[in-house]
Amino acid sequence: MSTNFVRAAIGAAAVAACGGSALAQSALPPVTITGNPLGGSDLVAPAAQLSGTGLTVRSQSTLGETLNQLPGVSSTYFGPNASRPVIRGLDGDRIRILSNGGTALDVSNLSYDHAVAADPLAMERIEVLRGPAALLYGGNAIGGVVNVIDNRIPRQPGEGVLGKADLGYATGGREKNAAAMVETGNSRLGLHVDAFRRRHGDVRVPAALGCTQGGVNRVEARICNSGSEADGGAVGGSLFFDRGYLGASATTYDSSYGAVAEDEVTIGMRSNRYSLEGELRPGGLVQSVKARAGHADYRHTEYEAAEAGTVFRNRGNDLRLEARHAKLGSLEGVLGLQVESARFSADGTEAFAPYSRTRQRALFLYEELATGWGKFTFGGRAEHVQVASEGSPLVARFAPASRSFNPGSASVGVLWNVAPRWQVTGNLAHSQRAPKDYELYADGPHVATGAYEVGSADLGKERSTHAEAGVQWKDGASSLRVNAFSSRFANYIALLGTGRLRDADGGGAGGTGAADCGDGTSLESGCSAEVMPEMAYQGVRATFRGVEASGTMRAWDAAGHTVDVELRGDLVRAMNRSIGQPLPRIAPVRVGATGTWSRGPWSARLGFDHHAAQSRVPAGDRPTGSYTLWQASAQYRMQLQRASLLWYARLDNATDRLAYSATSILTQSAPGRVPLPGRSLKVGLQASF
Repeated sequence: MSTNFVRAAIGAAAVAACGGSALAQSALPPVTITGNPLGGSDLVAPAAQLSGTGLTVRSQSTLGETLNQLPGVSSTYFGPNASRPVIRGLDGDRIRILSNGGTALDVSNLSYDHAVAADPLAMERIEVLRGPAALLYGGNAIGGVVNVIDNRIPRQPGEGVLGKADLGYATGGREKNAAAMVETGNSRLGLHVDAFRRRHGDVRVPAALGCTQGGVNRVEARICNSGSEADGGAVGGSLFFDRGYLGASATTYDSSYGAVAEDEVTIGMRSNRYSLEGELRPGGLVQSVKARAGHADYRHTEYEAAEAGTVFRNRGNDLRLEARHAKLGSLEGVLGLQVESARFSADGTEAFAPYSRTRQRALFLYEELATGWGKFTFGGRAEHVQVASEGSPLVARFAPASRSFNPGSASVGVLWNVAPRWQVTGNLAHSQRAPKDYELYADGPHVATGAYEVGSADLGKERSTHAEAGVQWKDGASSLRVNAFSSRFANYIALLGTGRLRDADGGGAGGTGAADCGDGTSLESGCSAEVMPEMAYQGVRATFRGVEASGTMRAWDAAGHTVDVELRGDLVRAMNRSIGQPLPRIAPVRVGATGTWSRGPWSARLGFDHHAAQSRVPAGDRPTGSYTLWQASAQYRMQLQRASLLWYARLDNATDRLAYSATSILTQSAPGRVPLPGRSLKVGLQASF
């Protein structure tokens, strides 16, 4: 997408903000719909959502960091530019990232340095679903679902013009960002256009770090090679008729960012997606039929000192149909079909996985049975997955191969209204996941993990049994929710060290169990690109257990002032039972609190998040120390003609604390190189009309 288009769209929104007419309310309601396709607000599975001012104030440059600190959610943090959500200790292909309920195709699950092809600037709402209800979206949602909603296909008619424009600047990376959205229409037609830009340099940290670029050595209090720039936008439209709608959208996302594991490696990414969505409400036995179809074309190139290197491509299609049947007594539910296909390729020196093609077909069912005291839920999903290696025209060690799997998943849940303000929930689920292409067929050096990765073509389905219990209380503005869970895996697919050393070309490097990299370099200081430790995908027995808690207490409400105290905390314990050691990259115990104040157009927040030390790591991994990060923010809302203006300021890491993430691979593969960002002040203005 050209810079001129982005500027034009932002300008159009600014003009409309001052003179546009009001549009009938078409904003999406703040209900977590991913966890319940029937649209109910009482959810058996734990869920969270960010939208409106809450999302604006919390938004970071990546999806993972935006959601980080939600109870049960951490991030992979590969520097400021690449970060995927981690839910209850599970990451990668076990977390399904959706776009408006459809597949969001990229290669962010393949490698920690690959960014998600989406920017929080363009998101209207983010929903996070934890636990067994995620099985509706496939075995690779075994850990949870993150659904990004952008309203690029309008779903409700309206009259006139509405929109939003957002400008911001942050000191930590000298970041400048701008975004705009305009929607217009009538009772039969809806149109949408949006665009955004983001630019920032190397991100400031409270430590002096070395950097070598262009043959020049320097030491700065910044993360070397952490700058980025991104542009994107979309156009969409819908036709409305008496019993439904039909809409389409085209979306593009371009990004260029530094891969912080290496001083002179950058990644240039482009993702284009085309979507078709519709709903028909015939009435009778079939109340509604929803359909979503999409095509995605993703490509990124890794550059070494501006010279093009490895090129990754991923193209795919997806189709999802959902039919909601009428109530049969107290029973209502949804039946569905999902079809996906994707073709992946990698060409270059860091192509550690072959060309591959994955096809998936699935049938699913979700039902709710209302009772006088609550409800029962139950669901199931049957899949057929074919994963084929197509070899590689450039790498002889990649050979054609194919595997087929038939994963099945089922869950039951209960919600009990034990008292007027109290609810108790329980879930039990069995889930299966087919191995990914790289888990089966990888065979090559992977710089992001600092290892030579080897797949296993004999891997079986990943299988787990999940049990969960929760209690929640709500009384006006005060609420409390606590959930405890246990997931037991009979065949958890883990990437584990083998004790061997490998050359970058696939050959051995001098035995097993070596104390160095084979070239005199110690394993602790990291191996060179030519010699690296071998890691292999293996099926092991594993257990994930934990507790999550969150609550809000109204402390004061008088004379126009309201004061609330928000509390949060989580704990995850993950064990490789096959060898009796902890699994790697698990978040430590975390607790946090935030005080909020509001009076009229003013509001403010002050809080902290404390991360305990993480010493429960597998043999050979480095523990991480404890740290506390303080945050503060303030907002002021005013009305200017037809526009509502929100002025906001946010101070991150207020005490400028040096900290390292326990869930980042960089803490192990590049120790000391990439701390969490230091103190940064962001100021911004958002205009809505």
